Amino acid sequence: MSTSFNYKHLYYFWVVAKEGGISRAAEKLDMAVQTVSAQVRELERSLGYALLKPAGRGLVLTEAGQAAMQQADLIFQLGEELPARVRDAVSAPAVRLAVGICDGLPKLVVHRLLLPVIAEPNLRLLCHEGGLDDLLGDLALHRLDVVLSDRPAPANPNIKLYSHAMDSSTIGWYGTSALVQAASRDFPQSLGDVPVLLPTGHTAMRERLDKWFEQRAIRPRIVGEFEDGALLKTFGASGMGVFPAAEWVHDDLLAHYAVQRLGPCEGVTEHFFAIGTEKKVLHPLVQRLLQPAL
Repeated sequence: MSTSFNYKHLYYFWVVAKEGGISRAAEKLDMAVQTVSAQVRELERSLGYALLKPAGRGLVLTEAGQAAMQQADLIFQLGEELPARVRDAVSAPAVRLAVGICDGLPKLVVHRLLLPVIAEPNLRLLCHEGGLDDLLGDLALHRLDVVLSDRPAPANPNIKLYSHAMDSSTIGWYGTSALVQAASRDFPQSLGDVPVLLPTGHTAMRERLDKWFEQRAIRPRIVGEFEDGALLKTFGASGMGVFPAAEWVHDDLLAHYAVQRLGPCEGVTEHFFAIGTEKKVLHPLVQRLLQPAL
């Protein structure tokens, strides 16, 4: 390797490859496009090989770029862990786990999915909520150890991701006692008469619910749509409308929201996934989360 090799140049290349283009990488790095492009060219010059090539409106890795990317992933994975390791060395020992949580995933489900690790002594659990694309970007930059989602990760030629199916749940309809009593007669057709709350279309569940209504020729009386599942349940518990929820957490749902089960949403299932990067060294707590699925 040339003595002009610079790890900062490698980092800029790594971000460009993760983002799929120089413009997006420059925005991520808060730098000028010309500066990022020049840094990547300097890395290619020092290595003696082209690392990126045009593909449509973006960039993809050459064979040399793929080899460089594999090593860069390992280097910057270790670099991201350095501050926490230094802190741990001079303070009480802690096991840090950074989890990304898709905003459409039910919070009671998230708690249950994380049960295998929350009893870990000295655990420091960091939970970050957001959209799947944003969370996968943070995962690629090793800011997160794992992402919990209601759908598998989309294909990405620039980063190897795994999507492990952790569990699944049938769906039921829930509501206050008054609404359940009103809707019990002629269920599920009664969902065309009583007020209904639904998740928005950004969740994987919404499309399945729309098909469920269509198959039964039911035109639901929708009075509210919510991106946040906990907010949906809170409004449902206040009596605004009946709502769908994962029956996997039935007991917790009844205890937290004081609602009743109206009936099943037959044929509709919600799936839960753990998404991570293909690393040679997998976080031990992520391994524990995946054990039931392996």
